[in-house]
Amino acid sequence: MMAGKILISTAYLPPVEYFTVVSGAEEIFVEKEENYIKQTYRNRCYILSAHGLQLLSVPVFLGSLHKTLIKDIRIDYSKRWQQVHLRAMTASYNSSPYFEFYFERIEKVISGDYEFLIDLNMELAEVIIEILKIKKSISYTSVFEPVGKISNDYRYNITPKQESVFSEKKHPQVFNTTDGFVPRLSIIDLIFNTGPEARNYL
Repeated sequence: MMAGKILISTAYLPPVEYFTVVSGAEEIFVEKEENYIKQTYRNRCYILSAHGLQLLSVPVFLGSLHKTLIKDIRIDYSKRWQQVHLRAMTASYNSSPYFEFYFERIEKVISGDYEFLIDLNMELAEVIIEILKIKKSISYTSVFEPVGKISNDYRYNITPKQESVFSEKKHPQVFNTTDGFVPRLSIIDLIFNTGPEARNYL
């Protein structure tokens, strides 16, 4: 990988730091050939509700006897996750300044019928990038590059499992908490609360 190119994981409405990396890159490659990793932003995000941090997770089918490539991970529609996510977003953000401007576009994608998780994530990423006015194209990887081989590799360090290496700028949030600003929420928290100014917080 040359300077200006980054390698990232696929992610479901990931946190601000994910798009901070994307906004500073010249070329963006989403990892398509890795094995799926549970409990990461690949199929989950966090929003801020009246009751605090809320996890939204897209249920997926996993192979029982072997590891499954991320590109082969299918969404499980037997669970009513779409309604749950959309209701949670509405409850959390319908009083935010820019909810009505952007929610319909996100709702349309989530309400769609995507067989594979990676396709849902990519469609949402394209919508977010357009809202943020980041004029970048995203490509998929064609081979798996081992960790440590490539510079600007963010596949495994933007994760809820470890401390963030990014310092997030504080932005207005709907619900005040005793601890004040809540970082590492889904990008939709920033978009619904700051609208056209969202790019300035990346």
